[in-house]
Amino acid sequence: MRPGRQLAVLGIIFVVLYLLVFFAGGASGGWKDRLEPRLGLDLVGGTRLTLEATNTVDGRPPTAENLEEARQIIENRVNAFGVAEAEVVTEGDRNIVISLPGENRDLSDVGSAAELRFRKVLKATDGSGTLAAPVPSPTATPSGSPAASPEVEASPGAQASATPSAGGQGGMAPTPTPSASASPEPSPSGSVAPGPQTIEEQRKAVEEKVGAEAWQAANGLQAPADLTTDPSLAEKLAPFGTLSAREVAVLPVPVQFNVPTVGCAQLDERPPASIKDENQQAVACEGGIKYLLDQAKVLGTDVGNASAVLDQTSQWVVSLDFKSDGQRKWTELTREAFNNTGGACEASALGQDGKCRVAVVLDNTIVSSPEIQGVLTGDSQITGSFTQAAASELAGNLRYGALPVTFEEQEQQNVTATLGESHLRAGLLAAGIGMLLVVIYSFFYYRLLGSVIFLSLVLSALMLYGALVFLGRQIGFTLTLAGIAGIIVSLGVAADSFVIYFERLKDEIREGRSPRSAVPRAWVRARRTIISANAITIMSAVVLYVVSVGTVKGFAFALGMATVIDLLVVFLFRHPIMAMLARTKAFLSPRVSGLGRALPPRAEEQPAKPRNPRVKEA
Repeated sequence: MRPGRQLAVLGIIFVVLYLLVFFAGGASGGWKDRLEPRLGLDLVGGTRLTLEATNTVDGRPPTAENLEEARQIIENRVNAFGVAEAEVVTEGDRNIVISLPGENRDLSDVGSAAELRFRKVLKATDGSGTLAAPVPSPTATPSGSPAASPEVEASPGAQASATPSAGGQGGMAPTPTPSASASPEPSPSGSVAPGPQTIEEQRKAVEEKVGAEAWQAANGLQAPADLTTDPSLAEKLAPFGTLSAREVAVLPVPVQFNVPTVGCAQLDERPPASIKDENQQAVACEGGIKYLLDQAKVLGTDVGNASAVLDQTSQWVVSLDFKSDGQRKWTELTREAFNNTGGACEASALGQDGKCRVAVVLDNTIVSSPEIQGVLTGDSQITGSFTQAAASELAGNLRYGALPVTFEEQEQQNVTATLGESHLRAGLLAAGIGMLLVVIYSFFYYRLLGSVIFLSLVLSALMLYGALVFLGRQIGFTLTLAGIAGIIVSLGVAADSFVIYFERLKDEIREGRSPRSAVPRAWVRARRTIISANAITIMSAVVLYVVSVGTVKGFAFALGMATVIDLLVVFLFRHPIMAMLARTKAFLSPRVSGLGRALPPRAEEQPAKPRNPRVKEA
């Protein structure tokens, strides 16, 4: 055996690894930046959100394909924030975990369905949920021609407009970006309810809760209840005010709109799929006003692209580019709204200029409901009091499409940078203490051989660190506190390899072999045991990685990678260096080598034979 060759191979591997660290895998910045591993949010702070998939929007259990499609859409939405090193992964067969290192963010909206619908506003009434008469129609104010781009009162306290321009654009002023509930629930417009019950069964349960009299009175209403003409309705309809948002979601559309005790507080909390069906009318709220909405004539799938841009007044807007067929639908919808075809829009729903309004509905929430001031033949804009982040978020939701699965938010965890830094210090301290204890014990028990253990651990640590940095940039591996725990556990695995080899070496020397011959023989006999022990650890790490979720995967990956590197160091460093030490004088000293009583007494320490006096006399 030529130990120099094995050490040379190890040196080449080490040099190549750090060349990759410094010059490959997207390395950039200074030397310090290139040596920084990718750390998880539990070490640097950030936000983690866990979403649990319930059912698909048509009521079926989610498949692996549905979950992967949803993961990709959510990842695109998260990346639209412009945050580096965002991580979106699936856990098991239902969970998606979103991790954003750095500043804390509200991620509750990224799991919304983002179903975009454009619907005419047919009627409006009070949405406070109290037993009051319907609100009067908005008071119209004088304005110029459609081309003058008048501002229109979309809802109390909000302004909106949709006007043609030279470029064929119109504006739509939104209320704040919606935050839809991610709880699965049936659609009152006919979509199948997730869960064991059908929509008919759930409606039956609601009927039993409010009572037959209230249910009959509600279904008999042809318009919003007017208590001035029938005061007895107040007592009959009162039970509807006790319904939860889930129960309100299963009510027929006319009941949702006509019953005054069904308020916007309940309607706004309905799950995303509640008004999904574009072929059915729907009820939604804006500014405390309850709107009856027409069938959706233009869908989110008709939008070719959406982007956050600055308009001429330096305000952030969301620009919509329609597809060819979508542009035709949009033009036809604005024509119907501008002309109020068939008188479909009642006076309570008209804008200030007596024109129909078109509601831009995202999931259950009306983003804006501008009065249409002309037939729009080009692309349009959603305008209003947007910040750059809000406009980018809405554009990302529209651009990347609706989720095929509805989600429930399980947990959102915010980890401060201070807490993450303390976790990192604690993890590094634990790793340092573990390594120090192994080194102290090895020097105490094996003396000179302890230096072999020390050098092996240092070399393993350097190679492991380089691998963490490179894999973090190349495949996105993120080191977490659990990963540090896996590395600490690997120290025990490495110590086992030393013990097996050195104790086998002692056995060979006790059998009468010289240290030089005992080293290769002990290696041959210990090698199989070392490989078997490490192979079991690696297989355990692989199984744990495959079947586990979350941070346990990081633990398993770090443990497996550290064990593989330990095997590499055993073969290319520990055995060659032992072969070289066996040729030194220090290796033959029991006090220095650490082999103890295994070595025989040295020749110079044996007593000299007595001289023969007769020879002297002769």
